[in-house]
Amino acid sequence: MEKGLAIITGADGGMGQVITTALAKEGYPVIMACLNPQKAALVCERIKNETGNTQIEVRPVNLASLSAVNTFTAQLLKEGRPVSRLINNAGILTTPVRRTEDGLETIVSVNYVAPYMLTRQILPLIQPGCRIVNTVSCTYAIGKIGPDFFEKGKSGRFSRIPVYGNTKLALLLFTQELAGRIREKGITVNASDPGIVSTNMITMKAWFDPLTDIFFRPFIKTPAQGAATAIHLALSDEPKEKSGCCYANCKETKVPERILHHIQQKQLWDDTEILLRQKGFHF
Repeated sequence: MEKGLAIITGADGGMGQVITTALAKEGYPVIMACLNPQKAALVCERIKNETGNTQIEVRPVNLASLSAVNTFTAQLLKEGRPVSRLINNAGILTTPVRRTEDGLETIVSVNYVAPYMLTRQILPLIQPGCRIVNTVSCTYAIGKIGPDFFEKGKSGRFSRIPVYGNTKLALLLFTQELAGRIREKGITVNASDPGIVSTNMITMKAWFDPLTDIFFRPFIKTPAQGAATAIHLALSDEPKEKSGCCYANCKETKVPERILHHIQQKQLWDDTEILLRQKGFHF
């Protein structure tokens, strides 16, 4: 039986390359959804050569631009090819406050709003048996969904780690809420916590980041180790009946009750939909 599409965001990054290679080896036709298509093209050719899978292509998408996400999903919907794996892998952790063209804080757009929008827009293409994997982070434990969630950093002091944690909590809540809404369709959605991984995300602009590289990086996970959980969720038999769960180190983790039954989970779903509809994007 022919496999449906596998769509991987941030597929040219450290973990993204490992995930792309794993799915390509399994014979999935892969769309590498990447910010920099020139850089990704080189990665794409290497993975084709390594795996023998020629059904891999690069498509540009800027997750900090909702119109770019809309263009990406509109093309998929026009083509109508069924999707059997969606890996929302891309993420950023920036130091200065950066506002997107849509008025969102960039971390919030890339890590949460864009994956929410992309996933919901292509749901008509997602076939029974599909697995959706959202990359979260252990920082969801410190996350909060405040009234300024979408515009965090607009005024006052900006602290990148709390904002990053907020977005990862939001993505986990989206995972849990979506799981309940699509369960009867035979589609599963789970969250992957890769741990602290040695990727380019670690190097930022703060004065102490070079020290982080020297003293901390040797003790954290390689991209292959970080990607293992997402690959497990995408390909292994064990999680194929699980949905709305969070995994780390290829095992289901116990999510705290306050997050498992978060009082803002449905409200966040609704607020995000309202925000996107106000900006002219629909599902």
